[in-house]
Amino acid sequence: MGQEIDGPTGIRQDVERYSVRSGLLVPGSAERAFAVFTEALTQWWVPEYTWSGPAALAALGIEPRVGGMLYEIGPHGFRADWGRVLTWEPPRHLVFVWQIGPDRLPVPDPARASEVEVLFSPEGPEATRVEVEHRHFDRHGEAAEGFRQALTVGWHELLSRYLASVRAHRL
Repeated sequence: MGQEIDGPTGIRQDVERYSVRSGLLVPGSAERAFAVFTEALTQWWVPEYTWSGPAALAALGIEPRVGGMLYEIGPHGFRADWGRVLTWEPPRHLVFVWQIGPDRLPVPDPARASEVEVLFSPEGPEATRVEVEHRHFDRHGEAAEGFRQALTVGWHELLSRYLASVRAHRL
């Protein structure tokens, strides 16, 4: 195992050379945790992390099926796809290809893109353990380690916002 990091939000991260694993406990059922993660992206994703930016971002979404796209809608209805769903098993399991490179440019070839796996595991009747692994940074070439370092910080911020959204969201 790599370096472990605990944050004040209860987000635990385990870092290896080409992957970062993040885990947190969220209130509510796995169904609710999965729904907020997949249906309410615009509420918790950091708009500065998008190509459209905070001023022009209209929406973020995931097409709910294997082969579905992760996308953003920006100015004038412009759509930018930035990932593809590999596994869609609500409310327990989601895997998608992360088709954004270290230079923030699209990575059209999935074989050269990293991958994100999200597991939603019930922990009693009132909580769900959410585990996110972003792996295969080595597919991004020479910038892989720096990209993994940047996304270690990025996933901590995203999951902090996700936790706040789960706490506030009523489905």
